[in-house]
Amino acid sequence: MDYCSKASQYISDVISGKIPACKRGVISACKRQLSDLGKQRTKNFPYYFDSSAANRVCTFVELLKNIKGPKAGEPLTLEPWQCFFLTTVFGWKKSENGKRRFTFVYLEVPRGNGKSTLSSAVALYMLCADGELSADVYSFATTRDQARIVFDDAKAMAQQSKWELADAFGLKILNNSLLIPEKNCKFLPKSSEDSTNEGLNSHFACMDELHAHKTRNLFDVVTKSMGKRAQSIFWTITTAGGSIDCICYEQHQLILRILDGSVKDETRFGLIYSIDPEDDWKTDASLIKSNPNWGALDHDVVFSERNSALVSPSAQNDYKTKRLNVWVQAVSAWINLQKWRDCYIKSLNVEDFNGTSCVYGIDLATKLDITAAVRIFWKPDKNNILHYYVFPEFWLPEDTIHASRNSQYQGWANSGLFHVSPGSVTDYIDIGRYLMADVHNYQCLGIGYDPWNCTQLAQTLSSEGIEMYEVQQGPKTLSEPMKFIEQLIMQGRLHSDGNLVLEWMMGNVVVKPDRNDNIYPRKERNDNKIDGVFAMLSAFYIIMKRDIEHTWQDWLEDPEPVFI
Repeated sequence: MDYCSKASQYISDVISGKIPACKRGVISACKRQLSDLGKQRTKNFPYYFDSSAANRVCTFVELLKNIKGPKAGEPLTLEPWQCFFLTTVFGWKKSENGKRRFTFVYLEVPRGNGKSTLSSAVALYMLCADGELSADVYSFATTRDQARIVFDDAKAMAQQSKWELADAFGLKILNNSLLIPEKNCKFLPKSSEDSTNEGLNSHFACMDELHAHKTRNLFDVVTKSMGKRAQSIFWTITTAGGSIDCICYEQHQLILRILDGSVKDETRFGLIYSIDPEDDWKTDASLIKSNPNWGALDHDVVFSERNSALVSPSAQNDYKTKRLNVWVQAVSAWINLQKWRDCYIKSLNVEDFNGTSCVYGIDLATKLDITAAVRIFWKPDKNNILHYYVFPEFWLPEDTIHASRNSQYQGWANSGLFHVSPGSVTDYIDIGRYLMADVHNYQCLGIGYDPWNCTQLAQTLSSEGIEMYEVQQGPKTLSEPMKFIEQLIMQGRLHSDGNLVLEWMMGNVVVKPDRNDNIYPRKERNDNKIDGVFAMLSAFYIIMKRDIEHTWQDWLEDPEPVFI
């Protein structure tokens, strides 16, 4: 069978709208594949698509048999979306040596869509038919029982085809391992509880339910184990989770940014099946869009879960994560994160604003936590409508990064999104030096700050001739800046370059209006940091105090020189 043709038809049906699919996690992946096919073997794209390799893995999978449900014992049949997924992962090769292009694979899909079954079949292919000598194949999870799900499914598939696999590849099936002795290949289940995870040499590593990993320790160990092979694959599968403080959400965000082209990484591929922000989660259409195997699900069970979610708030989040693959945050979230993302301008560069007017906001945390500084610039668009541009900076001690339960900290530090202070505390003197040097690049109209814990730094900056604004942290001072920011986001007038730390903090903010309709930024738990938001609010406090918006409008009517 020509599985590549089946995949191509799926791509066409998704892009045309015949098959409902979410924009960022599926449609963008299909468009990326089409774009890549059009530029293969070009100077700046040293890859080519090998349809034989793509078809080969699909052929192997369909020679295996179902092990569960009413189709147990019948051959596996790949759905169109699975053909797209597999042919993309296995079809792309490097022009220089013919090795596989993709080494990291991410599949995020709701419960019941066959991700474990597919992964088990692919693990068997990587063990038996990938042509790798001494292939070490592993299924990883947080617990041994979870790690055995993919392994046990693969083992059951192997037992269904025992004689065929034994004759073709010399496969031996044991209780806790699958072996090919003549080629020194093995497949084992492993968990974060396993003491033998260091020093692995993985050819294929499947990590199940990535959202359940509370730390990045096992993820990092497995990542290191992949570097010794020429074409290893780190295969991650998961549903959405209830917290974004995890390695899974970090990878979720990274895949989305790769798919939409805002991050360039030619070694990673993923699919994320979910709903779009404007979709009504209560409808059948949302279920169909987010569940690519909708036809194979027990609809009565799914509808029963939805009915429970409609009447029980406690069941709503579980339904959204498990059946619609929605990452659930605080139900009283301040802003719609997608609206915030829609304002991103990836090409923004703070150096483009040298010499222009700006304000700063700073939030000086304890020396053990995140300190944030935010610059905000403004300039009119072609219609003379004023837009604002946010550039944050963050500081965090090295010891806090290593000790934190937030697995994203290390990744952000590695990416340069944190100024990392050596040792256990942040050096406020270094922050002061940074700010004093930085303000000279612009026409700084002032720095807003929370007087708590910041008096000495404020005095130092003031002595350098910088106008300082004390911003008390309460509804009286922050409600109006918050509402102004909401308005700017809805109007598409507040831009950033997509800084992941600031995005995370924006998603952590929850609000509860008082009886006067004032709002104030809060967080549901201590790990949900919002320091960058406080810094941004302090900066917008100055913007509103100096009435930048009205000053600009006045200038349009009577264009005399002003401080804009």
